[in-house]
Amino acid sequence: MSNQQKSLDSIAKQLRNNLRKRKNQQQSRKTASIDLMSINYEKDAIKIQGGISLKGKVLISGSKNSALPIIISSILSNNYLNLTNVPNLADIDIILDILTDLNCAVIRKDGIINIDVSTLNKFEASYNLVSKMRASMLVLGPLLVKFGKAKVPMPGGCSIGERPIDMHLNALEKMGAKITVEPNYIIAEAPNGLHSAEIIFDKVSVGATEHILMVAAKTKGTTVMKGVAKEPEIIDLANCLIAMGAKIQGAGTDTITVEGGDELNGATYSVMPDRIQAGSYILACMATKGHVILEGIRKDIFGDFLAYVAETGTKLQFLNENTLEIIGVEKIQPVDVKTLPFPFFPTDLQSPWMTVMCLAESSSKLQETIFENRFNHVPELIKMGANIKIVDPHNVVVHNIERFKGAEVFATDLRSAFALIIAGLNASGTTTIKNLYHLDRGYVNAIEILSNLGANIIRGENI
Repeated sequence: MSNQQKSLDSIAKQLRNNLRKRKNQQQSRKTASIDLMSINYEKDAIKIQGGISLKGKVLISGSKNSALPIIISSILSNNYLNLTNVPNLADIDIILDILTDLNCAVIRKDGIINIDVSTLNKFEASYNLVSKMRASMLVLGPLLVKFGKAKVPMPGGCSIGERPIDMHLNALEKMGAKITVEPNYIIAEAPNGLHSAEIIFDKVSVGATEHILMVAAKTKGTTVMKGVAKEPEIIDLANCLIAMGAKIQGAGTDTITVEGGDELNGATYSVMPDRIQAGSYILACMATKGHVILEGIRKDIFGDFLAYVAETGTKLQFLNENTLEIIGVEKIQPVDVKTLPFPFFPTDLQSPWMTVMCLAESSSKLQETIFENRFNHVPELIKMGANIKIVDPHNVVVHNIERFKGAEVFATDLRSAFALIIAGLNASGTTTIKNLYHLDRGYVNAIEILSNLGANIIRGENI
């Protein structure tokens, strides 16, 4: 048994036997993320002097998109959940605050999170917290299973378009829930418990798949989910639930079968690497004609994305199962992309990809099929000299430019923040990027990492 495993088991025993007071929970949580909490985002900015090729190594953190539902799944346990490789991000802070507000005991240190749910005694989630992040509405189903009722505010998050929750609610109703939607809240009741069902999604949805997967794991009978998402994050959640004692087959395919109803016990689980973070640094390397090595990744998490990268002429080589070498080229070849669910081109890399395509040898096309409002970054790139034509809400044509020009720009959502950083790394002159709250929701220590790769980049107030 490793020293880390011994440490985790020791903490788990402590959590099970000694319930912590609320004040101590909050203090230990806040200490882990004091840097993020102390930022004045109204004055905070990034300044970049571009034109430097990125060179060096990057250790990829755990996946935010995987960690969030896995953390929420702790509600289903009968005692605790220990997680490793958890990224230190604002979104993680929010979901842990939600659990703390529900009276779970949370201890967090150095990428390790220990959650004791034996003290969980509330079925209503905080409006102020849930309204900040969309993924937090996934607590609805687990709370419903736990208490027979749940009240959760309407979710918030990035302004990248409508993301209907109808599929979530319809599936819960098919499993026996009574749903009431108020202007600001969703209220779910199942006084006699939920029952298994066949759930057929009419559209691929990662969130809905995760939501019903968690609910089915604690619902008696066999639930069959068809038309589900196949993302690696779905597989990661399923594997964590299996470690807790769930019986799940088919994660990563179109159909997932869950034999539910058993008690879910405590478990220790390591969150998968962040494929979107990894893809973002690959694109930054391409835009700067750099030479970067990514560590802590896996071959199986990328889907078709690396094939698109290879088509641009960029040189890719796996040095081993967990290490990828990227060498940028002088002449980037244009590649048309269409965002689709995994394993196809990911919507979360659409805006960084568009930035790189501005620097390609000729024009390219990009089609966004997942969200209808994900071109808000285009005007900001145009400020920096991009030549991009929005054909309609789902299609753009990207015309090539030689180089970006420094400007003052604003991040409009999580992924556009990194897209603007990529443009700034390439640009002549000085680029200033503001509205950085979004960046901290999805990228761990991005400025420090880029600085270590040689970028001339700083962050601070009134710079």
